[in-house]
Amino acid sequence: MKRVGRVVALLALVVAIIAVVVVLMGGGESYRVTANFQNASQLVNGNLVEVAGVKAGTIKSIELADDGTALVEMDISSEYAPLSENTVAVIRSQGLAGVANRYVQLNMPEGDRQGKMLEDGDTLKLSNTISEVDLDQLFNALNKGTIGDLKNVVKGFEVANAGVGPQTNKSFEYLNPFLSTSRNVLSELSSDDARLDRFIVDAATLSETLADRSSDLTGFVRNSDQALGAIAAENVALTETLSKLPDFMRNFNTTGVNLRATLDDLDPLVDASIPVARKLKPFTAALRGFAIDAVPTVRRLDAIIRRPGANNDLTELTRLQVPLANIATGMVQRNGESRPGALPVSTQALRRGLKQLAFFRPYTTDLVAWFDDFGHSGVYDANGGIGRISTTFNAFTISPATGLPDLLNPDSLISTVLGGAGGGGSSSPAALIANGLTVDQLERCPGSNERDPGDGSTPFTDDGALDCDPSQVPPGP
Repeated sequence: MKRVGRVVALLALVVAIIAVVVVLMGGGESYRVTANFQNASQLVNGNLVEVAGVKAGTIKSIELADDGTALVEMDISSEYAPLSENTVAVIRSQGLAGVANRYVQLNMPEGDRQGKMLEDGDTLKLSNTISEVDLDQLFNALNKGTIGDLKNVVKGFEVANAGVGPQTNKSFEYLNPFLSTSRNVLSELSSDDARLDRFIVDAATLSETLADRSSDLTGFVRNSDQALGAIAAENVALTETLSKLPDFMRNFNTTGVNLRATLDDLDPLVDASIPVARKLKPFTAALRGFAIDAVPTVRRLDAIIRRPGANNDLTELTRLQVPLANIATGMVQRNGESRPGALPVSTQALRRGLKQLAFFRPYTTDLVAWFDDFGHSGVYDANGGIGRISTTFNAFTISPATGLPDLLNPDSLISTVLGGAGGGGSSSPAALIANGLTVDQLERCPGSNERDPGDGSTPFTDDGALDCDPSQVPPGP
């Protein structure tokens, strides 16, 4: 038996050595894909790559591309390989506590949208990546007045918590129990729908009665404001009282437990008090008169809930929410058919418009350049400042109604703008081009107004994926 045990141990040792050798020599396949991001958004080597919140790989390297974009190499686990060319890579933040706590989230396409699979070493295109939007970019989108108001809010918090920082932090310890108990209360309320409905109806009746006494309610609110103002004036004493409340509640917990036995001892006292309570009848009669006199005050509160006239009370406001919700969510009857609401239709329209929005995305540079031209125009070279001006007309911007030549009438265009088409008087497109005009440019590519700097970056065709003609550029050098 000892000899058999030694043989088994020797075989286990050999297997372990073979496994170590396989690992050290790079056993197992590696699948890496490079994602082309607009910017790396503070990614670092070792950051995670996730799919639906589950680790799917890590960041291996980050390099700068020739066009100034970021090339992020990702090592993908075999269970998620290979990736589809339509995979979308998004840089996200784990939280705001750090700077480099970013990760890459992979959104996998579904069904027939997968397309071709990326091989090991392939690159995910820039159009399939989304960089992180930092918090300062959000602040840069705000105007000067909004930023000033936000600063005042922050300063207001500073003033409110000046000198009471430890007390404020201490109060947050009770936030979690408060939320937990609130959830239990709401769960109990929703567990019995019939009683909840009755409670809402009774609350509406009470509010309706209170509305009849709106003037008295106004006085109550005014007096309450004065009372609360007086309490706020003693904020130091109130703070000291609240600081002692936790210790008081801990002591009261023991007292409350002991109170149960005390209540049992009070039962004989209650029995002995019953004859005395009967003699309190005159006092209760006087209290009834007080309650009767209070009825008009309570009734005036009814005007808040219901008041004669249209659109002037809380009941009508509540009723208006129902048709609004129906129109928003549907289904609704319109033009003799049952149709979905505004929100589902809007969602469907946006989804159907994704293709058009994706088509316009490459033209962002042209839009930004158009805005930039309002700030400055022209460039500088060795000879000084120069500028290039290009004017584009179409059949809708030029017509006899505006006092300009009719673009749809070549004879009028040539005679007015060019002083005639020459000796032959031709109005063909060739004649227009000979006189310095470029016509029929209806399929320009993004960036076609810019001159090619020599690297072939303009016009932009997305490797031929865009449906445009790169030869359609303005005339001139």
